[in-house]
Amino acid sequence: MSGLLPNTFKGFAVTLRQVFRRPITQQYPEFKRPVYPRFRGRHRLHLHANGLEKCVGCSLCAAACPADCIRVVAAENSAENRVSPGERYARIYEINMSRCIFCGYCELACPFDAITLGNDFELSEYNRDDLIYTKEMLLAAPLKRVPVADRDLYDTPIPYYETDS
Repeated sequence: MSGLLPNTFKGFAVTLRQVFRRPITQQYPEFKRPVYPRFRGRHRLHLHANGLEKCVGCSLCAAACPADCIRVVAAENSAENRVSPGERYARIYEINMSRCIFCGYCELACPFDAITLGNDFELSEYNRDDLIYTKEMLLAAPLKRVPVADRDLYDTPIPYYETDS
């Protein structure tokens, strides 16, 4: 019982130290903090410079996915309908983002660098069905819902851990 009182005062001391520090207020929708360079966010399919899809429908990404959230249905390329440079292309490419664990195995398994995980982290939806991303959604550039605000324009305070003190 004698050790309880000093430990209680140590706890109050930690609390009192925090009371006198300036709060860190995040102006989130207007100002987004930069994410780490290796952050894994929204998936994105890429195109070659000539407009053909990089994905050849090999389904290696679907085989590597531990959450089984990627569905690839391949089809044959034809001379009049050339979609990718290979023999086949991904006719259906879907990712169920409600099941994805953002591990990056799909990115590592792809031999053509067709799929990457970007920096977009705003993936919330009101309906679960909207979290199934189709090939058209993955090929499109990610939407910027809110522009990044200038720190000086909105007088956003610099957090204490970024100051020189």
